[in-house]
Amino acid sequence: MGRAQGKEFKAMKWVGRHPGFALVPGAALAGVIAAGPVTAGSVAAGIAAGAVTWYRGHPRSWDSVVAPRMRSAHRRWLTKTYRGKHWAKIMTMLDLTKLDPDTKEKLVPRVRRIVSHSPSTETIYVDMLMGQTPGTWTDAAEALGHALRVQRVAVEETEPLRVALRVQRTEPFQQMIIPPEVPTSSDVVDVSDLYLGETEYGTEWRAPLRGQHWFISGATGSGKGSIVWGPITQLAPLIRDGLARLWLVDPKGTELKAAAPVAYRYAAGDEQSRLLIAEFWDAIEKRKSILADQGLRTATLSRETPLDVLVIDEMAAVLAYGGEPRELRATQRILGLILTQARALNGSVIGAVQEPTKEVVPLRDLFTQRVILRTTSSAHVDMVLGEDMRLRGGLADQIPNLPDTAGIGFVVRERSRTPLRVRAAYTSDGDIAEFVKVAGWPHTELGATTTITEEVSEDV
Repeated sequence: MGRAQGKEFKAMKWVGRHPGFALVPGAALAGVIAAGPVTAGSVAAGIAAGAVTWYRGHPRSWDSVVAPRMRSAHRRWLTKTYRGKHWAKIMTMLDLTKLDPDTKEKLVPRVRRIVSHSPSTETIYVDMLMGQTPGTWTDAAEALGHALRVQRVAVEETEPLRVALRVQRTEPFQQMIIPPEVPTSSDVVDVSDLYLGETEYGTEWRAPLRGQHWFISGATGSGKGSIVWGPITQLAPLIRDGLARLWLVDPKGTELKAAAPVAYRYAAGDEQSRLLIAEFWDAIEKRKSILADQGLRTATLSRETPLDVLVIDEMAAVLAYGGEPRELRATQRILGLILTQARALNGSVIGAVQEPTKEVVPLRDLFTQRVILRTTSSAHVDMVLGEDMRLRGGLADQIPNLPDTAGIGFVVRERSRTPLRVRAAYTSDGDIAEFVKVAGWPHTELGATTTITEEVSEDV
C-alpha cells in the first residue's frame, strides 16, 4: 500500500490554489511597512468611506457588482457548509466519497467555486470523483438539499467531471413583479425576445414568441393568466399597425374577453372555439400556398404576413371534454398541423391547460416552449418539462397553494437540462385596459374584429 502525501505539502498545494489567503495579508503588511501605519490607515479609511458611499448612494449597482462577490466569499470561506470536515461529512453520509485504491485515502469531491446570485440562490461548482456521473449527484439531490438545510438542489453538468449544484435557500420571489409599461411603438417590440418576468437568479425572464409555441400548465389559481397576458400586452403597437393579429379561443367566455375588442378573431364556447382553430389553419394554409408560389420557405413580418397568435385559454375544453369524440379528434388533427407547420409562417400558439396528461393534451410534445406552474401532481412536472425534470429540481408540486405564489413555476433553459425557477410579471386590469387602448384597430381595410358564430362554420 502506498503512503499518503504529507500534510505540509497538502497545505502548500492548498495555498497555491488559494493565493489570496497569503497575498492579501502580505500586501497589507507590505503597505504598512513601506508607507507607514498612518498613510496605510488613511488609504484603508478612504477605501472604506468610498465603499459606504457606493453602498448608500447607488444600491442597484452595489447589489449587482459587489454584494454577490461578498456573499460568495462569505459562503465559501466563512461558513463551514462547503469546506473542511463538515463538507467531507456530508459527502460521506451521502456516499459521494471514494477510497484511493493505492493509498486507501478518502477522496472527497472538491468545491471549486461558489457564485451567489442573490441572498436566496447560489451555484456550487464541484469537481466529481472518477467513477461518478451527473446522475450520481442527481440521485442524491434531494438528500443533499436536506443535508445543506436548503429548499431545493438541482444538478447540472457543466463540463466533464464537474457539476453545478443550483441551490435555493429560500423563496427568491417575495414580491409581486410589475411588468414594463405597454409599449406604444412597434420599433421597440422584439417578438423574438419578449419580457415575461424574472428568474431565480435575479435576471429577466425572456422568451421568443415568433417561431415558437408556448405550453403553459398549472392548477387553478397558479397564475397561468400572467404568462398569457404578458406577451399579448407587448404586442399592442404591432396589432395597431397591422403587424400582428390575435386569434382568441376562450371556452369559458371570461378569461380573454377583455381583449376581444382588438382581437382579429374571438370565440367563446366549445363549438365556436373549434371553428376558430379551423379558420386559423385555413389562414396558415393560404399563406403557405402564397409563399410557395413565390419560392419562399419562411415569412417575413409585415402587414401582408403578420404574426398570427392563436391563444387557447383552456385546451382541455376543445381537445378532450367539449364535444363528441369525432369533433375532438378533428380539432386535435388541425391543431397538430398548426403546431408542426405554422412556425415558419409567422404562426404561433399559446396554450394553457390544468391537466397536461396525454389523454387531455396529446399534442404537448409539439410545443417548443413549456412552463409549469404550481401543480397538484408530481407526475405533471415530467409531463410538461420532460423526463426526470422533477428529479433535477423542478419541484412545481411543492409550490404552496397561496395567492402570493401565483405566477411562480419552472422552465427549462436552452442548452440546459436543469429546471429554472421563474415568476411571471402580474398583468393588472389597468395594464389590459391600456393594451386595448394602444392596440385600437384603426385600419378598417384590414378587417374588423370578428366574433366567431355558427355562421362562420359555412366557410370553414
